[in-house]
Amino acid sequence: MMSAVGDAVHVLPVINAIKRARPNSWITWVLQPVPATLVRDHESVDEVILFDRSKGVAGMREVISQLRERKFDLLLDLQVYFKAGVITAFSGAPRRIGFDRARARDANWLFTNERISAHPIQHVQDQYFEFLQHLGIDPEPVEWRIGPYESEREWQRQFVSQFAKPIASIVVATSKHEKDWPAERWAEVCDILSERYGMQPVLVGGTSARETAAAETILAQSRSSPHSALGSGLRNLISILDASELVLAGDTGPLHMSVALNRPIITLMGYTDPRRTGPYRRFHDLLIDAYHDPGESGPITMTTKHDRMSRITVSDVEEKLNIWAGRYRGKS
Repeated sequence: MMSAVGDAVHVLPVINAIKRARPNSWITWVLQPVPATLVRDHESVDEVILFDRSKGVAGMREVISQLRERKFDLLLDLQVYFKAGVITAFSGAPRRIGFDRARARDANWLFTNERISAHPIQHVQDQYFEFLQHLGIDPEPVEWRIGPYESEREWQRQFVSQFAKPIASIVVATSKHEKDWPAERWAEVCDILSERYGMQPVLVGGTSARETAAAETILAQSRSSPHSALGSGLRNLISILDASELVLAGDTGPLHMSVALNRPIITLMGYTDPRRTGPYRRFHDLLIDAYHDPGESGPITMTTKHDRMSRITVSDVEEKLNIWAGRYRGKS
């Protein structure tokens, strides 16, 4: 699994389950540099091989060269794209397990020699658990164990010591602009968090142009002096989310990090089906679903919907804040 941070979070329970069932197994994970910072020191990950997509063909050759230096018994291809298929083919593993042909896109199925059974679309986390079930490994209990590690606690203590009020972390943007919520509405929410709930809004995320612009708008339009922690890095972000009494986010990696940390999160979704990519098993009462129309039902889908995030109002978030205050506040 080489791609996004959220996917990396979903893979961790798979790896933890393998280690529980086969404690002597050696697990090598091929993934990109950014999510690698999240999992490199994880207790169940024995080795990381970086796939640097920015290097193009040269990056692919580096990965293949490293794979050829090792001897694998089994490869799990948790992606459905051509690039993952090429790496799968060059792994040298006698068993190369991938998705069924219906779900494997970009001819990815050509590179595997064993496939999990066909299955209707379900939550991404459960989709990855299908690989465990294929291997006869129990996915329960679902464990992430992403930290913070003991070595990170001092940084966390120093960060929290800046504030006299409990932290409410806001993830200001996502990987796609279609999944973002208007920054000026986040500014209003910051004021509500500060003035009505006595919270310290903390803006979190990376330093992309879109994230930086969103943070600048929020800081300019809010009365509540939000603190910007953009660019803290994924490991420090775990410490910030772990120290938060509440997290607010769209469909993005920190959403799944918050779930893994069991931190209450108000999730705003409209671009993707929240039954597939929303919070896993937890905090569904704090989910704002703009993807579905009222009363809409049907099977889980991978179809994306544009212009839905703007349907979410500040009042919608206020309603979820009331639920959070009544059910979760002070209990984490």
